[in-house]
Amino acid sequence: MTSVVFSAGNEEYAIPVQYIISIEKMEEINPIPHLPSYVRGVVRSRDELIPVLDLATILYESATPMNMEARLLVIQTKEFSYGLAVHDAKEILEIPSEALQQVGLVAYHKTKYFSSIANLQDRLITMIDPDELLNVLDGVKEIRNYMIELQQEA
Repeated sequence: MTSVVFSAGNEEYAIPVQYIISIEKMEEINPIPHLPSYVRGVVRSRDELIPVLDLATILYESATPMNMEARLLVIQTKEFSYGLAVHDAKEILEIPSEALQQVGLVAYHKTKYFSSIANLQDRLITMIDPDELLNVLDGVKEIRNYMIELQQEA
């Protein structure tokens, strides 16, 4: 499975490339009041306004530092496109299916988005399902409604 590997906190994560529209340098994010704390705001990507979700806030309740290494993964899911703010995007890696192991945490409803762990020789990479990530986050309905309103105004 070809995946984009990135970091949040001190851990490595990956998302399959079929979900990734682009990997971009972090631009100025327009903050939006009254949305959940993990929503940094919105950015324009390819002439479309997309919400930016902060992976470090989702996982560790601490914001991703907005520095030169920070990247925005633009992701397309069944629901909508969104940006995922990450510490850095390291590489595109072919992860052999035999290296993927199911996580015992999948049964826990708040971590269903951890689809598996890639057990490689010298590293462990947690695989994230971007659709499931949206499903477990509180406030996604509000984000979706806000984005629909923004699109209608544009």
